[in-house]
Amino acid sequence: MKEAGEKTIDQSKKLSDAIRDVKNAFADRDDVVVDMREAHRMRLDLLAAELAPVFADVPADMDNFDFVVSSGLQPRLWIDAVSHVAMGRDRRTYRFLKDTRIGRVVLAESTEMKPVADSVTRYVAERIVERQRMMEGGVEPAVAGVKRADVPEAEPPLRATTHGKRWSAFLSGLGLVAAGALVGLVVSVALFWDRIVAMVVSLRP
Repeated sequence: MKEAGEKTIDQSKKLSDAIRDVKNAFADRDDVVVDMREAHRMRLDLLAAELAPVFADVPADMDNFDFVVSSGLQPRLWIDAVSHVAMGRDRRTYRFLKDTRIGRVVLAESTEMKPVADSVTRYVAERIVERQRMMEGGVEPAVAGVKRADVPEAEPPLRATTHGKRWSAFLSGLGLVAAGALVGLVVSVALFWDRIVAMVVSLRP
């Protein structure tokens, strides 16, 4: 029993050593993660400072831009709801990304800050111009070279057209009735001509 107890104590010591080693490993990994996060955020803060004049020039009534650096395991400089700048795995590459219907696309990527800042500035300018054009109601043909079809002349009001049609139908009907009466009269005279002649003769003195 004593040997068994001593063996149990030895195993307990080994387990405690393992737990301490695991904790140290987690601490080391957390330090690495924290260092990476801080390094990413520091570079994104520098980019945000570079773009500060651009952000300041955006019209005050445009609220679709964010211009904030988010926290988390992977900090991001958000431009709007669908685009942001993040750091690559090497901690040195700036990646300007945009979410689209077909997936995420890379708008710019460089280890230098200026090309990415220029791309973000261009993107912001394009969004501003698109909004202005929508507010002004500017419309362009979807296909180049297609001209707008000529608009036909306006037709007369429906009420006047209907009124004219009614009069025309009335007159046509009246003409048909008169023609029918005349034909009937001629036929009647032809059928009863002999009787008419006899009546005329009988009426003579």
